[in-house]
Amino acid sequence: MNTEQFYPLFLQSGNITIDSRKIEKNDIFFAFSGDNFNAAAFADEAISKGALAVIVEHQDFENTAENIFYVRSTLEFLQELAVYHRKQLQIPVIGLTGSNGKTTTKELIHAVLSEKFSVQYTSGNLNNHIGVPLTILSIRSGHEMAVIEMGANHQREIELLCSISQPDFGYITNFGKAHLEGFGGFEGVIKGKSELYDYLISHQRTIVVNENDPVQAEKTKGYSPTVTFGKDTSDYRFELVSEDHFVGLEYQDIKAVSKLTGEYNFTNLCAAASLGLHFGIDFENIKKAIEHYTPTNMRSQVVKKEGRTLVLDTYNANPSSMIASLDNFITFEGSKTIIIGDMLELGEESGKEHENILNYARGLGFNQIITVGKNFRQTNSSATAFESTAELTEYLKLNGIRSENILLKGSRGIALEKSIDFI
Repeated sequence: MNTEQFYPLFLQSGNITIDSRKIEKNDIFFAFSGDNFNAAAFADEAISKGALAVIVEHQDFENTAENIFYVRSTLEFLQELAVYHRKQLQIPVIGLTGSNGKTTTKELIHAVLSEKFSVQYTSGNLNNHIGVPLTILSIRSGHEMAVIEMGANHQREIELLCSISQPDFGYITNFGKAHLEGFGGFEGVIKGKSELYDYLISHQRTIVVNENDPVQAEKTKGYSPTVTFGKDTSDYRFELVSEDHFVGLEYQDIKAVSKLTGEYNFTNLCAAASLGLHFGIDFENIKKAIEHYTPTNMRSQVVKKEGRTLVLDTYNANPSSMIASLDNFITFEGSKTIIIGDMLELGEESGKEHENILNYARGLGFNQIITVGKNFRQTNSSATAFESTAELTEYLKLNGIRSENILLKGSRGIALEKSIDFI
């Protein structure tokens, strides 16, 4: 079985899934296998549930009469099918990566472009070597545009994802201290994320550039085609707007204020607005999209609870995003408590980076600092240093937080949001 032979069957399918529990009629089930499981064992069950076809990598389970097909590697076949499908598509594909703000920017771009086009985009956080091909394969004939988020924690991963998604437009949100362990330090982050630029430049595709970012400006200097924002000489110029802790932008005397907190989201808004304007969307419609977008994914999310303001930013954390969150939160009026969780995947820099963040937070003068995680615990000797969110929760059951404003910021593995009900 090869991709060209299989493609007509794919076009008849409703969805691609890798989870046997979620199979619906006319789905194609890719039976991934691991060290401790063999999803091919569910092949017959998948067909009985109405699956149109099943792809297995164990020949003993093949049954072509039932549309159960053997391939050498389900992952490679999934990626190859996505590449084949991508080559058939005649729509603009926008790819984006970066250290911080990828998902929020993706969702803002989708919201803006959806004012004029039918847009498919990365669902949730499906931004890796499996998620990107799944997103590509979810693009169907009715879609007019696609937005693909690409995540990475080591070199050459963005290169692979570009080879699959083949973006026509690309944007790097920023270069920060994320996944230092995998990338091999900050310079490694720049090199790894810039693989998107390498692809776009080698294929003469369009780069979206924040010209206020010196790394972006230097990496794209002299290159064309681009869509630029940030400076007076850029294609699009926006002014920062801040109202009641919510960030927005102004373009040609029209203000659009989002439901996002933090000035660090200003460039995310600018990127989405720039692409909207580039594709001929009136700014009044861009304004509507920005103002209607509601973050619900624990990224710069503001929640009012019993007369207090909670800022939830618990989906990810690294030194760059942590400082940005702290700088934003200190501007809130009234008393302030921060609950900060460990920043993961920092490698040898972990101890120093956690100590730097704790000292930085102390210097800002918050009313209360609570830390969660073993890394912060090693640098924080106070009574409000906990090794886990479970320990924090037990503390909160007995000790209320009286501050008017509370920030929760930490890496996904710390799961600080589990403590919200006890605040």
